[in-house]
Amino acid sequence: MQIQKLRQVYIVAEDFEAQVKFYGETLGLTLQFRDGNRWAQFQAGGVSLAIASAEEGQGARPNVPVPVFEVDDLGAALGTLTASGHTVGAVRDMGAHGRSAAVHDTAGVQLVLFQRA
Repeated sequence: MQIQKLRQVYIVAEDFEAQVKFYGETLGLTLQFRDGNRWAQFQAGGVSLAIASAEEGQGARPNVPVPVFEVDDLGAALGTLTASGHTVGAVRDMGAHGRSAAVHDTAGVQLVLFQRA
């Protein structure tokens, strides 16, 4: 498996508006884009930080940061993880954005693997 980079970190919000306001207004991060109350993505240097609704969070617990790693071949990466005994979530097709799947490390920490379209 070849990890290309840490693409972003997202947080499933319990109070979406309050958390968007905190990262945008209080911390001063630049908003890259927003999809209503489902997703707000901020620029944070070379990595983005996103606030997500539960529907967009791929099963992540609220208020726990989830790293998203970009891979060249999502199918191969998931195959490697499955072969080593890890449970992987369903592949989520996001159309022109790409595809992703949630996985858990050996301690149960959720992360997401992402492949560009």
